[in-house]
Amino acid sequence: MLIPARSLLAVTLISHIWFSGFASTKAQHDTKPPARTATPPPLSSITQRAQQGDPKAEYQLGLSYMKGTNVSLDYHEAVKWLRKSAAQGFPDAEFALGYLYEQGKGVKRDYRQAAAHYEAAARHGHPTAENNLGSMYEHGKGVSKDIHRAADWYRRAADHNEVIAQCNLASLYFRGKGIARDYPEAALWFRAASERSYAPAQENLAWMYYTGTGVPQDFSAAAKWVRRAAEQGYARAQLDLGYLYEQGKGVPVDYISAYAWYDAALDRGEKRATRQLKNLSSLMTGQQTKQAIEAAAKLKQSIPSAPVYASSESLRGSFLPPH
Repeated sequence: MLIPARSLLAVTLISHIWFSGFASTKAQHDTKPPARTATPPPLSSITQRAQQGDPKAEYQLGLSYMKGTNVSLDYHEAVKWLRKSAAQGFPDAEFALGYLYEQGKGVKRDYRQAAAHYEAAARHGHPTAENNLGSMYEHGKGVSKDIHRAADWYRRAADHNEVIAQCNLASLYFRGKGIARDYPEAALWFRAASERSYAPAQENLAWMYYTGTGVPQDFSAAAKWVRRAAEQGYARAQLDLGYLYEQGKGVPVDYISAYAWYDAALDRGEKRATRQLKNLSSLMTGQQTKQAIEAAAKLKQSIPSAPVYASSESLRGSFLPPH
């Protein structure tokens, strides 16, 4: 597949239950443009084949103009070549055109056209197009709002291992709006995405274990999944992991580790960590505080820079109790 998944995560904010768990439940659309997954042939070769009517080359040339790869960025020229490729039924070109119509790049923004091109690609089994078409149906963009059709397209994409679609489908089942609420089914799909290392899904699955929603309550399992998200730099998970260490739920009580994870969360913009650090510091000895500061500095160095996830990707607020 030459185009990566768009993020249309179906997680929209549900009422606050306090475990930083669920990334909200708002269906997510990946707003990143299509990208190559392999080194393309030289541009001169692509251009020659495109001019001869090769649909794959037409797509590659359109994508080059779309991303400014070895040519000047030119969305109008991109649309020209992508249309030629799509006219020959090339699914990746249909998907790229859907993206351009949705974003209004090189063409006037037109959600109907976007949905039509996504559907053309989806009918050929393009997983990201299936996901994005599901989002269009969920939100009524370019098509009549239809949650059942949204769920159908999300499921097709999820069955094709599209991680964002797995989260979108999970959140539909979690919310139970337009389809029957089914927490075990939500947990199943969050687990599928979690096993592919998608941090918001890991945080959401952790929340389900923490609260016993759709799965047996299991603090150890909650700690396992929230740690995986935290180690990827996901701030809300870092906050929750700190809370587990502070409370001794699923992990031993460890104020030094709690402090380090709270500090990491604060460093990534999780403001609630400020209060947690203040409260925790009042319980620690001077020696513990010194050790905690050293542990926090070491932890920061070990955690990679995290992708920026939409706030809508958590279904719930946090493991933390309300204040």
